[in-house]
Amino acid sequence: NILSFNFFIMMKNFEDMNFPNQENQKAQNKLKRLIPSPNSYFMDVKCPGCLSLTTIFSHSQTLIKCEKCTTLLCEPTGGKVRLNQACLYYQKNN
Repeated sequence: NILSFNFFIMMKNFEDMNFPNQENQKAQNKLKRLIPSPNSYFMDVKCPGCLSLTTIFSHSQTLIKCEKCTTLLCEPTGGKVRLNQACLYYQKNN
């Protein structure tokens, strides 16, 4: 009777490895996920001056300017880029 109760408590806290929780997997480090996936992505950034779209990488290491009007769209920070305050962006799907 006590063994079945302990087994029930243990199974209640057990996370199913075949069907992991999506929210927990996204919060984990990219190398410790059940199926490793990158944190980076491509995104379309809309220029506030001329309203043209430019595709950039989320972890770019260079300054990116608009090709048409040469306004600064984003600057590198060592991780993800910091977008200009007036820029809008849309994450691209795979």
